[in-house]
Amino acid sequence: MDIRLKIFELRSYTPIPFIAVMLVYAGPTVTSLITGLLIAVLGEAIRFWGVSIVGSETRTTGVVGATNLITDGPFGFVRNPLYVGNILMYVGCGVMSNALVPWLQLVALVWFVIQYHLIVSREEEHLLQTFGDEYARYVKNVPRFIPRLTKYTGDHSFHRDPNFSRGIQSETRTLQGFFAVILLIIARYFFG
Repeated sequence: MDIRLKIFELRSYTPIPFIAVMLVYAGPTVTSLITGLLIAVLGEAIRFWGVSIVGSETRTTGVVGATNLITDGPFGFVRNPLYVGNILMYVGCGVMSNALVPWLQLVALVWFVIQYHLIVSREEEHLLQTFGDEYARYVKNVPRFIPRLTKYTGDHSFHRDPNFSRGIQSETRTLQGFFAVILLIIARYFFG
């Protein structure tokens, strides 16, 4: 059994233990709320931009797959903008909560970097098999997690512009969870 596939299947649930610990030990301050919210919103903005192009295809929890090689939008700067957005959202919420600083945030960051490294390594195997040289050129020019400063404009056969209704449709569940966690952290600030 490939552990990467199991982690891929469970990736929507792995944040739950961190969120639970974060909410139990939350001690937010005005500074932590503002700083963390800015980081988290940046992460969600990156995700939303990406899903506005890709759509609900990213919601699969079964087999790793892709219909097309997407290099438009944020995918022209970093190969995995949705995972980069997730990490920023998790770190931002951790900063907002001010829980067990800095240990909870560091453990969460390390866990999600490892998790996404494993998931991405499996996804990349599939993409290389499916898209061959086109994907190999993309990998050579676009970093996995740290965005490049200029947009990749290499040859690619598929283009798609952002569609915000497609983004909302795909991102509804993430937005619901995101706002729920933020509201719970803010409630901890006001009500202890």
